[in-house]
Amino acid sequence: MSDFKVTRRDFGKVGAASTFAILSSQSGIAQDNGDTLKVGLLGCGGRGSGALIQMLQGNKNTKVIALADIFQDRVDGMLKKAQDNGEVNSQVDIKPDHMFVGIDSYKEILKTDIDILIHGTTPYVRPTHIMAAVEAGKHIFTEKPAAVDATGIRLFLKAAKKAEKDGLSFVCGLQRRHQKTYVEAIDKIHNGSIGDITSARAYWCGGLPFVHKRKPEWKTDLEYCLRNWYAHNWVAGDNIVEQHVHNLDIINWIKNDHPVSVFASGGRTWKPSEDRFGDIYDHFSCDYEYSDGTHMQSMSRHWAGDGGVYEEVTGTKGTWHSHDLPRTTFSPYVQEHINLVNSITGKAPYRNDGEYTANSTMTAIMGRMSAYTGKKVMWKDAIKDRNEIVPPLDWDRAYPVGPVPAPGAHKLG
Repeated sequence: MSDFKVTRRDFGKVGAASTFAILSSQSGIAQDNGDTLKVGLLGCGGRGSGALIQMLQGNKNTKVIALADIFQDRVDGMLKKAQDNGEVNSQVDIKPDHMFVGIDSYKEILKTDIDILIHGTTPYVRPTHIMAAVEAGKHIFTEKPAAVDATGIRLFLKAAKKAEKDGLSFVCGLQRRHQKTYVEAIDKIHNGSIGDITSARAYWCGGLPFVHKRKPEWKTDLEYCLRNWYAHNWVAGDNIVEQHVHNLDIINWIKNDHPVSVFASGGRTWKPSEDRFGDIYDHFSCDYEYSDGTHMQSMSRHWAGDGGVYEEVTGTKGTWHSHDLPRTTFSPYVQEHINLVNSITGKAPYRNDGEYTANSTMTAIMGRMSAYTGKKVMWKDAIKDRNEIVPPLDWDRAYPVGPVPAPGAHKLG
């Protein structure tokens, strides 16, 4: 590790960056803050590979020196993608002994001298990996959601608090929090532009991202579950957690709070029972309530037809709709990495996104709990739930698909 960790300790008392500090760091150009930061990528699939390229694009004082994934072909593919990218290939310095494969590859990459870990794996294992990264003294960028169950949320929160204590910068992939147009709009709402919030809507209504049939070369159940990861609740958390967390987070951000209860419905209407569609629902509809009595209507579904991905809040002085935001001129997916590096180097105040990411993920998990159980669920009960949906990882273990959760058949534990 470089002495950047010591530098961040000096900023550890600052806490979350103010709106002004966030905006002042959003220059919309690649940053070069001098000393080179070493980056490692854990999880070399589509989102992980995108995050790595975006880190390098946004910060010319970074270089990638290590890769890790559970699968060899993903590590090899990531190396080629980075080396073939003319914009960033000068920032690629990956030696063969810094390419790690297997279930325990996360342990190996954390033994290297990387300063920053980019965590791009699927959500099921995120809390375990993030805690290990904090304990190894690494600054972190991690994708969302924080976890797939309440047990994982509690561990993720513990890791985020330890990162703050240790002065480790911690940025999460709820990229709207790093998007200048959202930051400016929500700052105005917080300053009373639409008055007191009276109601809200959050929608993620669109098509199914992907689905894969099992290929002959995928010899084990575990490999199939992880290759076709979105279809399995224990891997991805269902669509409300994996995708809709973005919209739920915006309403939590506007409210500076999380809901205290939810009453939800959900199910599976059009997806056939084939294994490739896994055990997740294709629709959720949730009525969330906040501590001040404000309600948020939440809808997330995988259906063709009308829909949309947006947030809307109504106040005593008017209504704000995310569709009204001006066009983004600089990628928030790049900006979040600029903000991380600026936090590490002291160019901006210390940043730790862990708590709000955990709370917004738990908001989504709580909605899933309500739909699965058929009951109104209280935050105070949901956050204590002891049901661990992630099984042990073992190549020889059977991972049967389904059954699809039947409302009323599931219970909180």
